Formats: sequence, structure tokens, C-alpha cells
Amino acid sequence: MVVNLSQRARIRAGDTAAFGQLFEDHAGQVYRHVVRSTGGWSGAEDVVSLTFLEAWRLRERLRPDGDSVLPWLLGIATNVLRNTRRAARRHAAALIRLPPAETMPDFADEIVNRMRDSEQLAAATAALSRLRTAEREVFMLCVWSGLDYAQAAEALGVPIGTVRSRLSRARVKLRQLTADRDQVMVGREDAVPSTQEWNR
Repeated sequence: MVVNLSQRARIRAGDTAAFGQLFEDHAGQVYRHVVRSTGGWSGAEDVVSLTFLEAWRLRERLRPDGDSVLPWLLGIATNVLRNTRRAARRHAAALIRLPPAETMPDFADEIVNRMRDSEQLAAATAALSRLRTAEREVFMLCVWSGLDYAQAAEALGVPIGTVRSRLSRARVKLRQLTADRDQVMVGREDAVPSTQEWNR
């Protein structure tokens, strides 16, 4: 008798083929979430890799029931981003203590600054950086990554009411910050959200 196990059950049991399919299905969404969260493409692939390594390590914690595993993955990605930001702050603090080095012009930065998507992403990231971390995380999960309130609550491990209130506060603040801007993006799925999306 052949037992047809769900993908969740197979992942929890350590089935590498099921986990590979999980990566195929959701790596792109996790990547876009990371890019939007960090404001750039540099290092995003590393964070995605760390996210799926953590997902494999924590696979037995995946709930046996539910529709989508995306909230679980984005919750892990959010934690990885927190850890990488802390590490980056420690690294920056260590660099400050070093004697100044002779600076050389960075031509790559000049080229990147000409890219339209980079400018849009930087503008959105600058606005989001004015939010509290908890508000920013909820905004990115609900608006940029498309999770509903329940999924975002699952990803962050907080009540649904907390997600609603944080998202409401984030939208009010972003409306104030972007009141004088016509539009931040063109509406492409792989770019940052427009002012209209921010104000939904």
C-alpha cells in the first residue's frame, strides 16, 4: 500500500526531493523579500541561502497543517535578516576603530546609481528606514510579499491584532513621508511598491 504524504510531512521527515521542490517554488519570493528588506541586491543571495539552510535545520518545526509554507519561510528570512543586520552593525563598529585608509573612487557605485531600479529601491528603503523595525517588517511581509494578516502573524509569531495595528501605523507614517512624491515605482512585481500600494 502506497501512502501519499503531503509536502509538509515529507519536508518534516527530511525528504530532500520535497525540500528541493520547496526551494524551487519559493526561492524567488524569498529573494524579492530580502532585496526589498535590505534595499539592494548585494548579499541577497547569501541571505536566501541562509534562510533555506535554517529552514532545513528547523524543518521539524514546520506545522503539519496549513495551506502555504511561505509564511514559515519568510519568518525564517526575517530572523536571518535581523541577525545579519546585527552582524553588520558589529562589523561597522569594528571598522570605525581601525585607522582610516586611503580611499579610492568606486566606479561601480557610479554605474549602479544610474540604474533606475536602484534609485527607486533606495527611495523606498529610505522611507521605510524611518519606521520602527516591527512596523517595517509587517509592512514588507503584507504589502511587498503579499501575506495576509494571519500569514504575517504566523511568520512573526505575533497575534493578528498586532499585525493589523503595526501595519496601520506603518501606512500612516509612510503616507506622511511620501505625500510629496508622485510615484516611487512603475508597478513591476520585482521592484518596490508604488505610493498607491503604500497607502492601501
